[in-house]
Amino acid sequence: MEKIISIVLGGGKGQRLYPLTANRAKPAVPFGGKFRIVDIPISNCMHAGMRQIFVLTQFNSASLHKHLNNTYRFDTFTKGFVELLAAEQTLQSSDWYQGTADAVRKNLLHFEDHSPSHYAILAGDQLYRMDLGDMFEKHLASGADVTVASIPVTRDKATGLGILQADADYRITRFIEKPPRNQDISAMAIPQKIMEQEELESAGDLYLASMGIYFFTANALKKALDNTLTDFGAELIPALIESMKVTTYLFDGYWEDIGTIKSFYEANINLASINPSFNLYEEDAPIFTHRRDLPPSKINYSTISQSLAAEGSIITNANIANSIVGIRTIIESGANLDGVVCMGADYYESTEDREANRGEPNIGIGQGCIIKRAIIDKNARIGDNCRIGIDPIPRRDGDFDTHSIRDGIIVIPKGTVLNPGTVI
Repeated sequence: MEKIISIVLGGGKGQRLYPLTANRAKPAVPFGGKFRIVDIPISNCMHAGMRQIFVLTQFNSASLHKHLNNTYRFDTFTKGFVELLAAEQTLQSSDWYQGTADAVRKNLLHFEDHSPSHYAILAGDQLYRMDLGDMFEKHLASGADVTVASIPVTRDKATGLGILQADADYRITRFIEKPPRNQDISAMAIPQKIMEQEELESAGDLYLASMGIYFFTANALKKALDNTLTDFGAELIPALIESMKVTTYLFDGYWEDIGTIKSFYEANINLASINPSFNLYEEDAPIFTHRRDLPPSKINYSTISQSLAAEGSIITNANIANSIVGIRTIIESGANLDGVVCMGADYYESTEDREANRGEPNIGIGQGCIIKRAIIDKNARIGDNCRIGIDPIPRRDGDFDTHSIRDGIIVIPKGTVLNPGTVI
């Protein structure tokens, strides 16, 4: 019997997602109105029957730990678990994780306690739905020490990814990290035999880009980490090509890195489109998350188009388009939202809470607010008649007292208070 330990790499400080990561680990960032980013790789594992899962992180791990503890509780007979491993000081090391490979190396002792035959290593900031069971079966059938999941990309997209060269038998023979546009990589194009087997069609050359998803045999991973290399993609995989059998598993579905504000925002907004790239409504492969037992959303005299409204929201006399309305979001009369990701709230305010606000706006979006192309983090208090992203005023990327701007997207951080009439 094969025994797989799954390792979800939670990443470092999450600087590209700041300010959403100011007070939480990157995997704990809310996504799609009701989920967390970490729910995506964990759900992929669970659908493949891989239920012994570790999540590695080292920054702001409290909210991530709370989410994992409240969400993933398996019965004692399957011996399943989802466990957080934060960076820790030991007699052997007092350093932070220096990279993805270093994070796994420093926790190898914890993994080996479970006597696994194989390891699955997954990135914690990607949006995809993959049959990991099929990838594992092909890993076994190939007799490989390591299998790297890859996705076909055009030359334009290859500049930001690790590109693999594979022979007709799917064995990886070369690896280049983020080749610049002026570098000739035509020799690394997908072989015609693989193109035919995978039924790929393209007007030009296609290349295999690493997805940062790997299967290792237990012995191969232990040998691979017996050095000081710190990163899987940039260092470890290229080094292993010469000494081990490294193959690729080709994935031809939707896959998106949501590790930047722009990609995170666009992936969220796309969920609400008529034909989303990532479909939340696949009954056989749902995304699991924390069960909250919230009431249905209440919508009073509102117009809503191409938007998602998570449970527990109250929307009154509002106009909402191309937006995500997260859990417990309160939207007051006359509000107008276009292209807005609302993450919602962690709790409802009682009458006593509101009286104790001492003049601050209530949690949610106040009356008459007009908001466009923005992310509103949890527990934000947007006062009446605020205008965000509407007026033709100068805006530059950066961090400010009440908000941040990335690629023209306005981000209102968690718990921020915007006084009535604020213009951003």
